[in-house]
Amino acid sequence: MTRFNRQRTKSEARAEIQAEIPGLTAGGATSPLSVHGRWIPVSRQAFRPSVIAAGARVGQPDGTTLNHQGGIGFLREPRSELFLLAVTHMAGQHTFYESAGARDMRFAQLVRRFAVEDPQWTIGLLRWLRSEARIRTAAVVGAVEFVRARTEARAAGFSRQAVDAVLRRPDEPGELLAHWTSRYGRRLPQPLRRGVADAVRRLYTGRALLKYDTPSYAFRFADVLELTHPAPAADRPWQGGLFRYALDRRHHPDRAVPPPGEQLLEAHHALLDTPVDRRYALVTGPGGAYRLAAAGMTWEALAGWLQGPLDAAVWEAVIPSMGAMALVRNLRNFDRAGISDTAAAEVARRIADPAEVARSRQFPFRFLAAHRAAPGPRWEQALETALGHSLANVPALPGRTLVLVDRSGSMFWESEKGTELTRADAAAVFGTALALRAEQADLVEFGTGSHVVPLAPGDSVLRTVGRFHDLGGTATAAAVARHYSGHDRVVVVTDEQPHRSQTADPFAPVPDEVPVYTWNLCGYATGHTPTGPHRHTFGGLSDAAFRLVPLLEAGQRGRWPWE
Repeated sequence: MTRFNRQRTKSEARAEIQAEIPGLTAGGATSPLSVHGRWIPVSRQAFRPSVIAAGARVGQPDGTTLNHQGGIGFLREPRSELFLLAVTHMAGQHTFYESAGARDMRFAQLVRRFAVEDPQWTIGLLRWLRSEARIRTAAVVGAVEFVRARTEARAAGFSRQAVDAVLRRPDEPGELLAHWTSRYGRRLPQPLRRGVADAVRRLYTGRALLKYDTPSYAFRFADVLELTHPAPAADRPWQGGLFRYALDRRHHPDRAVPPPGEQLLEAHHALLDTPVDRRYALVTGPGGAYRLAAAGMTWEALAGWLQGPLDAAVWEAVIPSMGAMALVRNLRNFDRAGISDTAAAEVARRIADPAEVARSRQFPFRFLAAHRAAPGPRWEQALETALGHSLANVPALPGRTLVLVDRSGSMFWESEKGTELTRADAAAVFGTALALRAEQADLVEFGTGSHVVPLAPGDSVLRTVGRFHDLGGTATAAAVARHYSGHDRVVVVTDEQPHRSQTADPFAPVPDEVPVYTWNLCGYATGHTPTGPHRHTFGGLSDAAFRLVPLLEAGQRGRWPWE
């Protein structure tokens, strides 16, 4: 067995990474565009600090400028711009009006600025972004830019804490190193190295190894260990054996043997050694579900190990060890395989369990995606219940509330790669949930025109979302003028890019003392209304900020969510 040699030369590690992943480390000139540890190359030119995103900081003395539609826009205070961009940012992804490169550049510039000017505020943002807003990639990218900015400024402190703050899942140390090496080369600043090592000691376990140390990741556990040289945690002496096993799996997989006493790894190793012709019977026979769980066999790895499709019997064996997120994503596969009603009832129970929903930390719109992928009565009630649990922060607002949901063409842009969901879908989910829980609400969809979305007692979010339409342009002012009628508050879910026909504040018909809450889903540089008392802007694709609405109306000072 290979020994865990902390003095292994850097040149060997670099040579192996370069050979296995050509282009990843070539010149250190790739972009922060990440999908599960893979980084898409772009030119270094796109990230020159001297380049400013179009419209980001060019305006009139009164703070107005033109937005992407040519209509009037209002410049944001830079911290607000960074916050809204961060909570709407899927690194490496285009939006309707802004290219991926432009958004990534704007995000990097803002993080780098405040990493130097106000590092404690920026660490608070990055920590909250990862832990509460549940946005992984932007937090990791932000931590890298934070460290780079402070390294270039020769500013001591804070960098190690920033790195450790954003690494919450065992594959994220590798993602962070993949991003750093692709952007800035293979020389790691000491604070970054130590921050990653801190996270490794927290996160690396036998179960984590089985789930996340796979060839699908650009940086394996061994690559992280060789670049950061962490010692085992003082209260986890068994990590020494685990680290050696990770190195063997990477470099000598044919003779890698789990460390003694690691029952999970030993059971997994024994299961892998089972002859192919005996595997199906082992899984579907008596005790099959227990064997899979005891060996930490994931559903993703199961098909390859069986060397055959996952039929109903196989799914029913692995379902007990699947997490809630995996269950939601596989409902259509369960239907296609024809799992039994008994197994389906157990899946539905777990999907709708509030503790499972809280533990999975899924975005609410994922339940809409699952409903569209597997429509029908079998899963509808469970998904509706789960969606309700995931929107637990949506308050029951008193009085009359006008809810405006943007259904313009720019909102019909996928909110996440690999899904068919759009920002219009997310807007419809949040707007509907708010309207259904409010004491009295008018729910309105708007674009070039506007229409009231009918609500009836007992309506569900999933069914109501199906009543929305694609309405063309973004005539926010016209929608407000038509539908505002003495409401106690106005809530708008939008990308804040009204049509060029808008030449003034679209909320002029709303009295100054009536609060207007804008829920921004894209994070562009300009807003659709000036800042001021009773004019609030939130952002992102989670419901976390909804809990701030009652606090603001109760007279509490607005604060950043992490303060």
